[in-house]
Amino acid sequence: MTNPLLAEWTAPHALPPFDAISDAHFGPAFDAAEAEGRAAIAAIAEATEPPTFANTIEALERADKLLDRVAGVFYNIAGSDSNPEREALMRDLAPRMSAYASEITNNAALFARIQTLWDARDDLDLSAEQARVLMLYHRSFVRSGAALEGAARDRLTEVKSRLATLGTTFTQNLLADERSWFMPLSEDDLEGLPDFVVASARAAGEEKEAGGPIVTLSRSLITPFLQFSPRRDLRAKAFAAWIARGANGGDTDNRAICAEILALRAERAKLLGYANFADYKLETEMARTPDAVRGLLMQVWEPAKSAANEDAQILEAMLHKDCYEGPLEPWDWRYYAAIRRKAEHDLDEAELKPYLQLDRMIEASFACANRLFGLEFAPLDVPLYHPDARAWEVTRNGAPVAIFIGDYFARGSKRSGAWCSAMRSQSKLDGAVTPIVVNVCNFAKSEPALLSYDDARTLFHEFGHALHQMLSNVTYGLISGTSVARDFVELPSQLYEHWLEVPEVLEEFATHADTGAPMPRDLLDRLLGAATYDMGFSTVEYVASALVDLAFHEAADAPADPMQKQAEVLEAIGMPRAIPMRHATPHFAHVFAGDGYSAGYYSYMWSEVMDADAFDAFGEAGGPFDPEIAAKLEEFILSAGGSEEADVLYTKFRGRMPRVEALLKGRGLLTA
Repeated sequence: MTNPLLAEWTAPHALPPFDAISDAHFGPAFDAAEAEGRAAIAAIAEATEPPTFANTIEALERADKLLDRVAGVFYNIAGSDSNPEREALMRDLAPRMSAYASEITNNAALFARIQTLWDARDDLDLSAEQARVLMLYHRSFVRSGAALEGAARDRLTEVKSRLATLGTTFTQNLLADERSWFMPLSEDDLEGLPDFVVASARAAGEEKEAGGPIVTLSRSLITPFLQFSPRRDLRAKAFAAWIARGANGGDTDNRAICAEILALRAERAKLLGYANFADYKLETEMARTPDAVRGLLMQVWEPAKSAANEDAQILEAMLHKDCYEGPLEPWDWRYYAAIRRKAEHDLDEAELKPYLQLDRMIEASFACANRLFGLEFAPLDVPLYHPDARAWEVTRNGAPVAIFIGDYFARGSKRSGAWCSAMRSQSKLDGAVTPIVVNVCNFAKSEPALLSYDDARTLFHEFGHALHQMLSNVTYGLISGTSVARDFVELPSQLYEHWLEVPEVLEEFATHADTGAPMPRDLLDRLLGAATYDMGFSTVEYVASALVDLAFHEAADAPADPMQKQAEVLEAIGMPRAIPMRHATPHFAHVFAGDGYSAGYYSYMWSEVMDADAFDAFGEAGGPFDPEIAAKLEEFILSAGGSEEADVLYTKFRGRMPRVEALLKGRGLLTA
């Protein structure tokens, strides 16, 4: 029987044949793809012809074409619709894929050919893009240990393999904790909750077959429950479960895993000649050094903490007025902040949410992309990997640009959070390859599906990432789309959030779910007027997480007890007691599920300095849809991928680098 993952994909738009793929196909497909990749790598390394850019670097670009295709399908599905078979295969693949990558970077003959090209780079008559790709390949091999020998090289291979296994285990433990916990609600427990929260709780109960409404650990359900439930005891119970993810003891406890990951990362850095893992990780980022990261974070920390402490005093007084003694607790903050927002801004989530329909917010994100970049979106009726997922063909002037898949609803088989990925990346090496881009979110499912304003911002954020992938226009897959410095990758996503705040966008697309009426102007004004409300809280919870991440990785020796180190960092910075870290260590997936954001969680704030400044460029010109600024944004940011250093690309777009004042102004913290 033909394995559909290995056969030519003949479906429209060369989409994966999801309706023909079963879990039984993945293992054999990985086996075949690895074998094909190994043969291709051997042919490059053992070639008798002198190395050239074409027979070495471009050949490397092609070597893993099949493996990239198989992995693109599997890992997208495994993250968004997991099951025991897929989780078992992920555990098996983690060390295998690490070993496969190490085989390539440890191949002395292959690295010798790359080194020969690198040494002769000035005489190769390369294009700017080719020179960049050669540099990135050489740097990647060196940073992966290709220049090491003997025991050091072997130990680094072991370390990377173990890290891959631990990252997968961390992720699956977290998913297991999130999937297993829920809190049943009686009809009396629903009193005081807005209708949309009740509907989400009932839908969650149906999905879990719990026999009634429940609260789960899905952010889109537990957050509004903490905002609106007048039952302080239930808020405390739900919050305790929320922060205990990954730290419940037993087989799914992540604390020992975190300690081992940090120790192995420190060892990895030392094997490669770095003082600590942060030095190693930040070398290729815009920030370059831990000191630069800390400098940015502390510039933001003090005004944010000051604002949060002032807010805490007000909220604690509200708590006491309700006849509760003692200090304000973390499970109280959102509840009293929502009451205060209603009083100060006359803004109530229950009033706002009917105007933020999921389908209309998707339309809004598409419409902004059309006005800015001329993109058109047409729904596709094609088989996908889950009934909740839907697809659109993306074109411009009739020419194909991409396929976009949106998978928006929370479910037990999906890991938490929101993300963008590509099942197929853009390239032009062997003809134009258009990308298949996926946005995954975890919104509460209801009919109709209604979003909070934060949910709507998340949708725009992930679609900004998608635009970075869809509008990519480079030759080599290595630098395609979001293949950029980690502290630059969040610029397009965070920048795109700003278009949700454009009044004319909300006036057109924020329409009532029942009446179809547009959001009243006074409600729109109140919404935008409260844009920086409670910003001390959100900034403090984020910056604290970023500072803990940095502290974990900037010491020469990793902390033996990460939880103790976390406590020490929070005490040293004066963390407000009623605000928790956004991501406590045992469920800090950004940092421990893989190396992506390790020593790099600061990236969101680094990018926010740029996104605030970049959106100002539109305001300084003809407005939020100024065509000249949009064209520059596409040319120098969205289509350029990793073809140049991030600071070079930003300067080409803006003419200069930004300053932190733009961020503080945007968060309402400039005078805090």
